[in-house]
Amino acid sequence: MLKKIISFVETSELPTDIANFKVHAFTEEHNKKDHLAIAFGNINSDKPVLSRIHSQCITGESFFSMRCDCRFQLTESLTQVANNGSGVIFYLQQEGRGIGLSNKIRAYKLQDEGMDTVEANHQLGFHEDERNYEIVASMADHLNINSVDLMTNNPKKINALEKLGLKVNKRIPILSESNEHNEKYLSTKAKKLGHLF
Repeated sequence: MLKKIISFVETSELPTDIANFKVHAFTEEHNKKDHLAIAFGNINSDKPVLSRIHSQCITGESFFSMRCDCRFQLTESLTQVANNGSGVIFYLQQEGRGIGLSNKIRAYKLQDEGMDTVEANHQLGFHEDERNYEIVASMADHLNINSVDLMTNNPKKINALEKLGLKVNKRIPILSESNEHNEKYLSTKAKKLGHLF
């Protein structure tokens, strides 16, 4: 299954101001997108692994945009993994819920004009969420992970993993404070996308 969906590239050290992680790189076969598994400590396949599925957010993580809570969620999940002594962040190149960076900016423009995130995606011809988590199951298989304690507010991620045969032992919420720029964004995630806060 692994070779058909993704191919493993390499593992290296990833020292950060949070902890010294190991980063495992993978390439998705059909579109050649690169994805990472950022791991800490010894991953024990006999018990659930503290994990997060995190989609790349250049605007939030590189430019500190206040329109979303992505940077906080990434930093918080890395911190929790380090504090736990082990775990993994599946970092996916699926910007803008899978619509890509340029389309994300187009969606931002529509939001500037009054639409919410779901309405903007629909206006551009996309589903509200275009992401695919099949690659996560393959990455977990490579790392010998059978079950996870998943840090997420999104129940759809739990359902997707369980359909792919990866057991979710429990959900751990990641709660962030809202600001004037992301209040509508967070509200839409709860009301239209079923996120739990």
